[in-house]
Amino acid sequence: MEIFLSRDGVFPITRDGEGRLLRGLPASGIPVAGTIQGEGKLNGVPSLFIRLAGCNLHCVWTTSEGSVCPCDTAYASFETRGAQAVELVEIFKLIGINRGNITHVVITGGEPFLQRRPLAELCRLLAAAGFHLTVETNGTIFDESVARYVDLFSLSPKLSSSTPPPPYAARHDQIRLNIPVLQDFITYARQYGKDFQLKFVYSREEDIDEIRSILKRLCNWRPDDILLMPMGVSPRELDETTPLALEHCIREGWRFCDRLHIALFGNREGV
Repeated sequence: MEIFLSRDGVFPITRDGEGRLLRGLPASGIPVAGTIQGEGKLNGVPSLFIRLAGCNLHCVWTTSEGSVCPCDTAYASFETRGAQAVELVEIFKLIGINRGNITHVVITGGEPFLQRRPLAELCRLLAAAGFHLTVETNGTIFDESVARYVDLFSLSPKLSSSTPPPPYAARHDQIRLNIPVLQDFITYARQYGKDFQLKFVYSREEDIDEIRSILKRLCNWRPDDILLMPMGVSPRELDETTPLALEHCIREGWRFCDRLHIALFGNREGV
């Protein structure tokens, strides 16, 4: 069975599927496989990443000052040049060769649940090998066959500030927020002893009222499940959004979501 990976695929790694040492260092610049989770409840935890290709949304954020910030993984979402179909057994083998002391695997995208049938099988293989699994999703698709193997649902609902210009705006705005699906993830996590986080990107003041409105429509969450992450992939953009994001977290009792990987490695692929 195959699954479509983005061009960075499984990262960061130092050996190929046959165990041969790759030329040069990983994009992280560190001579070992793996990196750290840069966002969310597991910030700082050593992890290997699998990035799937394809997304059902087309995010472009706009700040109150009019600055525009496209999706920082557009190459995996809607500009998927270089994506390739890879056999699940090859991915599993590559993870095993590069795991070292790493016990956490993060499956991200794009939107992983678009490929829910092969995703379920990949998660089954990795869970059976003893990995803690995080799946990062925009929260518009739920599938129990995947969810049963996942330890942490990283849900990133998209606010109206993420709506792109035409011709993508109408469809994006129609499907970007699915309250019943978000509740399915939360309910499943509570029922089966899993964890979840609701991670919102903060780009402008209007976002806060929208987040409050969303939370009023959801149940069984706690304030420490809610993460507010400043929008931006450059120091200038983060300087613009971080102070108010931090202030709102303190006021509301939410978690501030750092972007540690950007601070450490910059905005680059494969880190």
